[in-house]
Amino acid sequence: MANILVCDDDKDIVEAIHIYLQQEGHQVLKAYDGVQAMQVLRTQEVDLLIIDVMMPRLDGIRATLKIREENSLPIIILSAKSEDADKILGLNVGADDYVTKPFNPLELVARVRSQLRRYMKLGSVSQEKSGHIYETGGLMVDDDRKEVTVDGEPVRLTPIEYNILLLLIKHQGRVYSINQIYENIWNEQAIAADNTVAVHIRHIREKIEINPKEPRYLKVVWGLGYKVEKI
Repeated sequence: MANILVCDDDKDIVEAIHIYLQQEGHQVLKAYDGVQAMQVLRTQEVDLLIIDVMMPRLDGIRATLKIREENSLPIIILSAKSEDADKILGLNVGADDYVTKPFNPLELVARVRSQLRRYMKLGSVSQEKSGHIYETGGLMVDDDRKEVTVDGEPVRLTPIEYNILLLLIKHQGRVYSINQIYENIWNEQAIAADNTVAVHIRHIREKIEINPKEPRYLKVVWGLGYKVEKI
């Protein structure tokens, strides 16, 4: 199955998550602060990271920022804080999902399963030369190779960012509402999805646009949603 790194300074929580993930057939690696998590990532192959926010030495937010500089694996943040501002902060620094403590272990396992499904799909290169290449202006998405380039320069996206961009560029000119984007990418009903989608859209723009405040490719249609412009 997958190698999953669980990082939390509460060893009981780490052990509990370990039990549930092991039952799913996953290999579980453990760390108890952000420094240890980064050490594991440098020496082990990891497919997904579950990391707590409040930890000694290096907290989950700062660790996620550092990890995102060189790694695009899925990251699920755990936190006792449930306010929207904290969720947005977690997504802003590069997390793919956010689970509030106390959590239902089965819900966490379901979210892990969902993130891995997207990640494994992103990482698997099709053996068939089906020509799934989508272009507009200098933006190109090669869905066979799972590569994005802008004016020939490679762009590194997280799995969720990639899937959002792929959805929009495959249907250039079509406007997708926030709820449609969320339901297509997360495969679940959209409930208060505005902030989640908006954060990921902003990240995509920062990576593919010369001036994210005046986007050329990924545009908002006020009151309706987002689209990739035909150029």
